[in-house]
Amino acid sequence: MNINLDLIKKYDRPGPRYTSYPTAPQFNENFTHKNYVDEILRTNSGINQPDLSLYFHLPFCDTLCYFCGCNMIISRNRDRIKTYLNYVKKEIDLIKPLINPARKVSQLHWGGGTPTHLSPDEIRELSNYIHSKFDFKNDSENGCEIDPRELTREHLVALKESGFNRVSMGVQDFNDRTQKAVNRIQPENITRQVVDWVRELNFHSINLDLIYGLPFQSVETFEDSVDRIIDISPDRIALFNYAHVPWMKKHMALIKPEDLPTPEEKLQILKMSVAKLTNAGYVFIGMDHFAKPDNELTKAYNEKKLYRNFQGYSTNAGADLYAFGITSIGQFGRIYAQNLKTEKEYFESLNNNIPPVSKGYYLSDDDILRKYVIMKIMCDFELDFDSVEKKFQINFEDYFKWGIANLKEMIDDGLVKISNRKLTVSDMGRLLIRNVAINFDGFIERQQDTAHYSRTV
Repeated sequence: MNINLDLIKKYDRPGPRYTSYPTAPQFNENFTHKNYVDEILRTNSGINQPDLSLYFHLPFCDTLCYFCGCNMIISRNRDRIKTYLNYVKKEIDLIKPLINPARKVSQLHWGGGTPTHLSPDEIRELSNYIHSKFDFKNDSENGCEIDPRELTREHLVALKESGFNRVSMGVQDFNDRTQKAVNRIQPENITRQVVDWVRELNFHSINLDLIYGLPFQSVETFEDSVDRIIDISPDRIALFNYAHVPWMKKHMALIKPEDLPTPEEKLQILKMSVAKLTNAGYVFIGMDHFAKPDNELTKAYNEKKLYRNFQGYSTNAGADLYAFGITSIGQFGRIYAQNLKTEKEYFESLNNNIPPVSKGYYLSDDDILRKYVIMKIMCDFELDFDSVEKKFQINFEDYFKWGIANLKEMIDDGLVKISNRKLTVSDMGRLLIRNVAINFDGFIERQQDTAHYSRTV
């Protein structure tokens, strides 16, 4: 890729990540557990229902990483963890009878927090319970986020025995000074040991996360980390941009702004990283994901079957996502539904046999149209106007007049092209795909979105 840093700098502005549309700031408390149950019943009453995708939020961590943007709880209280797991089972018992028993699970994901903060026995117990309630397809993709710092081989054995076939873990940066500044001490030998165990146990895929924009990073120091990651040779690599948002995540104030790389250095780090990874044979999926050519993520990308949800890019387009645990977000039919954020509220709701929904969103016809368009842009990096018109019975140029007019500057800069009623995003444009998608966002067009987003690069 020929990366033009001046263009990246020009378009580096706040914007949604579009893991959903509408985005989470549009969720509201007018949406209640009754709306949630109504949509479950509606979407389970027809024929040819899609597969199920299950997400379980396991929020507990052993230590606080200062850069973390997740909803997590720092706790070593094993009784507290056990209580939480019992309530997750209660949520399953409450929701599962509403779901058509003929539907099968094609995807399972445990996120956190740190799911492997659970003991191996707790992993087996929760997984056995899930499998006793849901019917899984033989080729289901079952992934779990892991932390190598407190991991034993027995944890991975428990995951493998429980049907998990891929894992993802954070590295962020191998540099000692950076690790100390963000309170995540993770020596390279620990990471390599876990990768060796994963391969010995024949997991299908392993993903490693890197974060650029952390304290004391430079092109030289981060290049060393990228070289080591390439040598480890994971199946997938996620290269995330650190968003310093202490007004949203108070613990981020523990990171000193003066220790962060300058915007110019950060862009140079990004350019170097993309060049290194693509030269090493990884396929740039888009925005922040890289995968080997034979990986299922690359195959989904090539076959236009890539999907995007709250876990990022996924291979499983079209599945209905049911989410369990505090703060988790489900999406199916016309709704998004987010669970309550505190253990106390979550437990009380389930004790009263009420689905623990805190807020959500019911999509209008306009939302569904724009969701389709934005997800096509984010995942396929192209959009056929004729197919949108046929699917939604609209005149594309009239409906999206505002967005098409705004794209003129990006067209002039070579980031997108519109030809024969088809929008195509260039290689450079993929790095700025959020900026492209913004032009089709109805809330931004109507100036109804006042949320504070992270910067796009």
